[in-house]
Amino acid sequence: MTLKIADRGRVPPFLVMDVLRDASAREAAGASVLHLEIGQPSAGIPNEVAHGLAAALEAGTDPMGYTMAQGLPRLRERIAAHAERLYGHSVDPARVFCTMGSSAAFLIAFLAAFAPGDRVALASPGYPAYRHILKAVGIEPVLLQVGPETHFQPTPEMLDGLDVDGLIVASPSNPTGSMLSPEALRALAETCHARGIRLISDEIYHGIGYGMRFATATAFSPSAVVVNSFSKYYCMTGWRLGWLVLPEDMLRAAECLAQNLFISPPTISQHAATAAFDCLDTFDALVAGYGRNRDLLVAGLAKLGIDKVAPPDGAFYVYADVSHLGLDSAELCRRMLAETGVAVAPGWDFDPDGGGRFIRFSYCCAEGTVNAALDRLRAWLPTL
Repeated sequence: MTLKIADRGRVPPFLVMDVLRDASAREAAGASVLHLEIGQPSAGIPNEVAHGLAAALEAGTDPMGYTMAQGLPRLRERIAAHAERLYGHSVDPARVFCTMGSSAAFLIAFLAAFAPGDRVALASPGYPAYRHILKAVGIEPVLLQVGPETHFQPTPEMLDGLDVDGLIVASPSNPTGSMLSPEALRALAETCHARGIRLISDEIYHGIGYGMRFATATAFSPSAVVVNSFSKYYCMTGWRLGWLVLPEDMLRAAECLAQNLFISPPTISQHAATAAFDCLDTFDALVAGYGRNRDLLVAGLAKLGIDKVAPPDGAFYVYADVSHLGLDSAELCRRMLAETGVAVAPGWDFDPDGGGRFIRFSYCCAEGTVNAALDRLRAWLPTL
């Protein structure tokens, strides 16, 4: 007898993780791989965070058992205080809700804010897990095609005449790195609130920017939901810790969902994250390094004829048009890894309609890795 697989489980794969799997297999076989495929800072946590965590363990005052579903009060207070420093906008720690990574934060937010059959708009190209999680919980993604004419971001005008219950925005965006100005985010937030559209603002790359000011959606709308994470700016990908800033009307729903789905975020990760706020200078120095990598990569790709890229205002990605090379992005990425050892992500992950024309480079690695990747591509591209 064959048992069925529920339709909600038939979401597309996250292709960049397939690339990582193949790259790891190549490395295990002894071949050289340059990792520009995943958005994982190569630096890891600062020593100060490790020392602070060790001190908490040695003190023995906390058995590292369950915490409140919302997370440790001290961590939520530090998140709120950091938001005030970064944005000049105060956040009540009671509205800060810690989660098992931003992935769990999105799931909790979507389940609390939307019902099966609701429609949620989001930019394309955009992070694939948005639409895959939405589909898995019975919510319809509505793709808004964005490009250079809108700075690769949605606009209030795109919502005109559109029957949707929610809008997801990401600034800085994955995969493009484009950012909304504070004025543009305000316009979107106010439009959504006025029309009864729940705004979900992905702010997980805040802190990683190259000149534009960061703004948070909660400063412009009492109904907006903010998603953030310790994975990117704080270099804590494997610690699986994120947070939400929730409007008052969603707090109890989120608490009940988290209690039943996750119990609480990892306690040891919460202690480490609390110590991370003492290391902001270290993280800012890493961001300066990402900026140098960005400039190096954009200039180097242009010399190789890959000069049509989305505006990399923030995050650590370059989203490049490679249609002139004559290969679908999935095939191009496969051959690039197999023939040069350079691992990058195919655009199909981020744009199910036009992704065959684009690839994404991640530059949160060492400067030497970027230089080596450009050297290999310089020798390889003429062979295509």
